[in-house]
Amino acid sequence: MTIKLSQTRQITLRLPQIPWGRYLLISLGLSFLAIVVLFPLLTVFYQAFASGVTAYWQGITTPEAQHAIALTLTIALASVPINTFFGIAIAWILARYPFPGKVLLIGLLDLPLAISPVVVGLMFILLYSPTVGLFGSWVEAINLKVIFALPGMILTTLFVTLPFVAREVLPVFQAMGIEAEEAAQTLGANAWQTFWRVTFPSIRWAVFYGVILCTSRAIGEFGAVSVISGKLIGETNTLTLHIEQVYTEYQTVAAFACASLLALLALLTLFVQELLRMTDKVKTSSKH
Repeated sequence: MTIKLSQTRQITLRLPQIPWGRYLLISLGLSFLAIVVLFPLLTVFYQAFASGVTAYWQGITTPEAQHAIALTLTIALASVPINTFFGIAIAWILARYPFPGKVLLIGLLDLPLAISPVVVGLMFILLYSPTVGLFGSWVEAINLKVIFALPGMILTTLFVTLPFVAREVLPVFQAMGIEAEEAAQTLGANAWQTFWRVTFPSIRWAVFYGVILCTSRAIGEFGAVSVISGKLIGETNTLTLHIEQVYTEYQTVAAFACASLLALLALLTLFVQELLRMTDKVKTSSKH
């Protein structure tokens, strides 16, 4: 380390390298991760199989659990494609076009990450409730049930998962520039051909990352769905709500069995994400 005393005089200090300091920091970091992440995760799987495989299977195959799993997958299958499409569109607009209010739009894009999911559920109740909702009379006129029904659960999931695809794709759009797209259009490609043959190959990995994160959040969402669903057993109980319900009824094996499914999904998400990242690195290095 060099200390400058003046423009003509300097004192150089050599700090001793302490190997055990590095190992101490590594040990502290690993210990923290083990306490906060690894041990709780292992506890979930231990409790899920503590009474045997038969009890585990019974916990995830009850009619209520099967309905919760099917409903959770339905919500994810409905919300993820919509947010993927609009996420790419929003990222495209933000990266390609200057317009008034652009900063405000970026702030709105980040709002679902900052606002409490419980507040999100309350917001949609105030919008679509037949009694107090701003659009309640209109929803009732077309005989559409939003509150305590699947449409409301999809809407809240769309809200909380909105930023993931857009936030993954936006930096890639900003970094890639528009030269390749302009060259394709100069050669006669239309907008659709330009997107699929030039733009999408450059953003596909970012899209895949965003879809993985969006799917994981959609399946694991609790707060917003809890408020707007009403937690009707066999009707509007998602997997996370079902876990809470059976746990409060002291069905611990069933609760941990279903929780292990969500944990497996999280691990699978990380595995797929790392696999895509490694594939991307291999392809990038092979090009060079």
